[in-house]
Amino acid sequence: MTDPDFHPSVQAALHGASWISPARDQREQPGTRPAYWLRGTFMWSRDEGKAIVHATAHGVYELFINGSRVGHQELTPGFTSYRKRLQVHEWDITDLLLSGQNRVSALLSDGWFRGRHGFERRADGFGNETALLASITTSSGTVAVTDSLWESRESHITRADLMDGQTVDFRRLPEPNERTTADGWLPAVPRQGGLYNNRERFVRPLAPPVRRIEELKPVSIREASAGVTVVDFGQNINGWVRLSQLGPTGTRTSLLHGEILDEAGLVSTANIQAFDFASKTPLPAGQVDEVISAGRPSDVFEPRHTTHGFRYVQIEGNVRTISPEDITAVVVHTDLERTGTFHCSDTRLNALHTAILWSFRGNACDIPTDCPQRERSGFTGDWQVFMDTAALMFDVSGFSAKWLKDLAADQWPDGRVPTVVPNPAGDGPSGTFFEDLATGSAGWGDASVFVPWSLWRAYGNKEELAGAFPSMRSWVDYAAGAAAGGRHPDRVVARPTPLPHELYLWDTGFHFGEWLEPDSPPNPDPTRDHGIVATGYLYRSAFLLAQAASVLGEQETAAAYQALAAHVLDAWQSEYLDSTGRLSEESQGHYARALAFGLVPDELAPLTAERLVELIRLNGNRLGTGFLSTGLLLPVLADHGYLDVAYDLLLSTGTPSWLGMLEAGATTMWEWWDGVTSSGVRGSLNHYSKGAVGSFLYTHVAGIRLPENPDAEQTAYSTVTIAPQPGGGLTSASAAVETAHGRISSAWTLDHGQFILRLNIPEGVSAGVEMPDGTRYVAAAGEHEFRAMGSSPTDLIEARRPVGPIESCQWTVN
Repeated sequence: MTDPDFHPSVQAALHGASWISPARDQREQPGTRPAYWLRGTFMWSRDEGKAIVHATAHGVYELFINGSRVGHQELTPGFTSYRKRLQVHEWDITDLLLSGQNRVSALLSDGWFRGRHGFERRADGFGNETALLASITTSSGTVAVTDSLWESRESHITRADLMDGQTVDFRRLPEPNERTTADGWLPAVPRQGGLYNNRERFVRPLAPPVRRIEELKPVSIREASAGVTVVDFGQNINGWVRLSQLGPTGTRTSLLHGEILDEAGLVSTANIQAFDFASKTPLPAGQVDEVISAGRPSDVFEPRHTTHGFRYVQIEGNVRTISPEDITAVVVHTDLERTGTFHCSDTRLNALHTAILWSFRGNACDIPTDCPQRERSGFTGDWQVFMDTAALMFDVSGFSAKWLKDLAADQWPDGRVPTVVPNPAGDGPSGTFFEDLATGSAGWGDASVFVPWSLWRAYGNKEELAGAFPSMRSWVDYAAGAAAGGRHPDRVVARPTPLPHELYLWDTGFHFGEWLEPDSPPNPDPTRDHGIVATGYLYRSAFLLAQAASVLGEQETAAAYQALAAHVLDAWQSEYLDSTGRLSEESQGHYARALAFGLVPDELAPLTAERLVELIRLNGNRLGTGFLSTGLLLPVLADHGYLDVAYDLLLSTGTPSWLGMLEAGATTMWEWWDGVTSSGVRGSLNHYSKGAVGSFLYTHVAGIRLPENPDAEQTAYSTVTIAPQPGGGLTSASAAVETAHGRISSAWTLDHGQFILRLNIPEGVSAGVEMPDGTRYVAAAGEHEFRAMGSSPTDLIEARRPVGPIESCQWTVN
């Protein structure tokens, strides 16, 4: 089926071009494969006018015209579900051309297509050949295409893998100019048949490109021993290191990248080692770059065919003293527009916001990943829980829309969603037991519904919602069918005759469950009953699917899924909720999800919230949520009258807590609550999922909120509620979000018992204002100031009066 993003002009531009591969491209082992040069020549004259190059690849490539690099993008053509969606980039290269003969060349390496990927670091996920396709056109026609006249050779990049790292031998530069077999140039190998013949998968990029975004200088450089230098950049990032002053000819320098130092003060990668499930042995973490000097002072090492997740770099082999001028960390990720800011009177919360922001930046390298070092995979559950927070900080509309199209491309015919997207196995089983088993896990597969709905709320693109709708529906149909198609064995034993509601109880199949709760080791046991989680997600996804159908004008479909949601809700309540508002399986995560998803009737919600607070108190006033519900916990508490408890958790320290991470030196969010303790380090130290708490800073502390279930006139911040909730000893807070209408800002101060709220509302936005004491107003476009009296945030909140008609307010600050 043709992708809706397919554009005929792309296929037309590449019509005469042939796929070509480097000669001798298959003999190396994964992780040791070099990058290859591919080159051709063409004639051009100024009379032909503007010249446009279109290019794509199986692998990642850099393009050069007459030796000058084309564009500022990195890791093109990006990461997509290559069998069904392959991005084609285009550039205007007119200014790089000479009248007469010109040379076009490409530097091609494995990238995501053929390089190592995922927890088991398997290679050749999408194929075992790298290949390039390109053409150059002018108003007069096509002047160059990749074809059998091109030639190839190994490059100065003698090893290139996105996970393992990159080796550069500067002695192999400059690129030879003579076309002779003696210097290693051989005819490129034309490719055809199979995937090469499928040009309907060519699409234009939807998301901004990956770029070099920022540069960091070291905060410390320390000589650990003779010839061993440890550099600390002070921030965990995704990217690479630029190094100059490479030493005399033949000097070999290695750079090991990691997030932590061991007891000896050396870089350790023990916490990010992958694992071979078949042999039950750990795998090397990779993240090692190497450079061999040619003795030229002008040579600068900058590996652009790999990326690393790191704060520290250990440099060995270069015996000279490294100065701050010699080394720079380069931050690399998708060039997303920053749209959200937050600041408050507590510097710890400002640092938390910064750490969350950096954690997302480290995991936004063309796709939303779980971590930038160990797996680097587009885990669906991670983006499901973090999407709303990301959309407050950055414009992730194109970034998410691109990823959703890959999700739909990799969705199995029965509606199951792979755990990672893009998925090397595509839209069917991989043959790897655990990967296939985990496909279709609740909370992860539900990203197919939650993410499109979050995009609709934040950006209001009905076409994107309509495009995602078949995938959304397919997932809900799969989950509903799985619920109807089986019963958990334990339930069969306990209740041989099923009750009517069990037709809608999803208690079979593999599910990750809440995952990584404090003091609860992960248990990926396929026989474990996660029905309380899975059924809850089935209800929420069916409910949101019905909402989406209504938005799209499909009222019969909406009614059908509203009915399904009602049945699932009844099943969940019948099985897990008693008449006192308590759950049959108790955990903070289950209670938070129940309240956030609307699983508890309004009349029982106060009792359910009260029990959640009891569980928190019984846990020593510490949170106990895991992967799926951490971002739900504080909003649920605040929205059900326990703002003080929400602030207690937000501002708590030690383990588990967000500020406890920062106390232990975190600059990004951790995978495990106890990622760094006195007993050691475990897991990724750059996992944004627990940073989903960041949305609370915007929506509750500063108070900028979108409607939960907006219609077409309420999305994209056309309608917004400003409802700040002071607490935790804060004396001020402010946030701003750039929207399609302009900048919405909310800033409050609390001084001598007076609460002062200042707003900026752009044209086209309908804003309702709710003060901490319960008074309500409507704010038109412009700047506004509102005041409330109270000696403390507690007084303000307790002074809330029953909600009455919203009053119009014309107070304006000029």
